[in-house]
Amino acid sequence: MSLLESGQVTARHRWMTALAVVCLLALLINVARDLLLPEMRGVEVWLGFEVRGWLAFLTAPLHWAIFGLGAWGFWSQRPWALPAAAAYAFYVALSHLLWSELSPNGRGWPIGLAQAAAISAFGLILLRMRRKPARVG
Repeated sequence: MSLLESGQVTARHRWMTALAVVCLLALLINVARDLLLPEMRGVEVWLGFEVRGWLAFLTAPLHWAIFGLGAWGFWSQRPWALPAAAAYAFYVALSHLLWSELSPNGRGWPIGLAQAAAISAFGLILLRMRRKPARVG
């Protein structure tokens, strides 16, 4: 009897590994961007609103924590990882819609709506993936 058959080891979803890598890369890019690029370090976006200066600097680690937690959750195949990632995708979609309209750097609600639709589609895909069992072999 193999370890997999005995229930001691669970099958790994390849997409869970892929999502863990994506979260880890996002974490590394965000940390490098926030620490090494002065023009990027001064701005963070929360629910579509830009925060600047020290407030941006102080809230940047929250973004890092989100991606770090996502990387760990997907790597260790935690059951909450997919619904949490889907919820975050929907939050980001709403943020893009709001930012596109509210920020002077935004491109208006039609572009924000297109971005929100694409990001929401990813959130829906994440929710559907939750129902698929891992393949063995």
